[in-house]
Amino acid sequence: MRAVTRPLRIDVDLNDVARGDGFLFVRSGVGVAGRGVAARVDAGDAAAVLASIDRDDVVRAPGCGPIAIGVLPFVPGAAGELIIPAVTVTKGLDGQRWITVIDDAEVDLTAPAAPQPSTAEYVVRALTPTEVYLDAVRTARDAVRAGDLTKAVISRDIAVASDHPIDVYAVLLRLRASFATSYRYSIDGFIGASPELLVERHGNIVRSHPVAGTAPRTGDPATDERIAAGLIDSMKDQIEHRVVIDVVHDTLLPWCSYLDWEPEPSIVAVANVQHLGTLIEGRLSDPAPNVLTLARALSPTPALGGHPRDAALRLIASVEGRDRGRYGGTVGWIDADGNGTWAVAIRCAELSPDRRTARLSAGGGIVADSDPHAELAETQAKFQAMLSALIRP
Repeated sequence: MRAVTRPLRIDVDLNDVARGDGFLFVRSGVGVAGRGVAARVDAGDAAAVLASIDRDDVVRAPGCGPIAIGVLPFVPGAAGELIIPAVTVTKGLDGQRWITVIDDAEVDLTAPAAPQPSTAEYVVRALTPTEVYLDAVRTARDAVRAGDLTKAVISRDIAVASDHPIDVYAVLLRLRASFATSYRYSIDGFIGASPELLVERHGNIVRSHPVAGTAPRTGDPATDERIAAGLIDSMKDQIEHRVVIDVVHDTLLPWCSYLDWEPEPSIVAVANVQHLGTLIEGRLSDPAPNVLTLARALSPTPALGGHPRDAALRLIASVEGRDRGRYGGTVGWIDADGNGTWAVAIRCAELSPDRRTARLSAGGGIVADSDPHAELAETQAKFQAMLSALIRP
């Protein structure tokens, strides 16, 4: 394969490039969008395959040349497939735009027609029975109280069924309108808007921005400010967040010449909820690992699995009664030099092949003070991100 990268002289919306049948990973207008498939590769082979592609690149920035985009499943070490798009459009933080074309693939950057209103009817139903979820939370809480775990993340599923195929392009535009500062993605029927950066590598700089601890938003600034203050003061949420920060820090540190983090968590607000978040940043030692190596080491973090990880994953498997699949794993991209950005795969929907059904998952961290019904309410708040984008009565 041969990849040719050139500056892009026209401005394009990455959502318009991906449309409903392409690939997207974008935050605040910065990211990548792809069309067509040059190759599908095992995640473990992606870095080597990208490095083997002949490159004609006059831009030479992180994200230039061929990239692979995809999702790593929740279960550590599980097989994952990445896609090398035939055409990739990238927007950088500095405003640069470029396009990479593999083997003279056809390029069509014409913006699609605006989605039309539909008269679809929807049915929302629980896939995880409420009592099964509440019992799982109680089991996890009791394990923490007994000292077997520090934290475990328990999740549940719901399904949205439509009598018309779900318009992925329309969903992406609605996610952009409400969650522009989240990492929005669309890959092989897996779509979402994650507030959490798992890991980013640009050159020898590495960043992670874990979030853990959640409270609702009401839309009233004064009320939301009071709720945010309560979240910061909450011992339960601070414990849940601290576990995540310590694990991410300790995992990245062996690869770094230095690693620093914010002394206190701050509020990360999205349209429907707010979280505690802490930015971690450092410099990688030489030779620097590629971003996929870092993503595999970190995922799932205690924000999606628990701590200690192995014990938490065993408990999750025993009480949830299902395969999480791509939910709770990590989604993102890697370039031929090992740079890339990966987000935690949450606030997502898994579409059926005919796009008439979507499976949504949401969960929360369980610690000693967790209340099962409060945890149920937290998942309901988290579901709203995708429900509001999917359902149009």
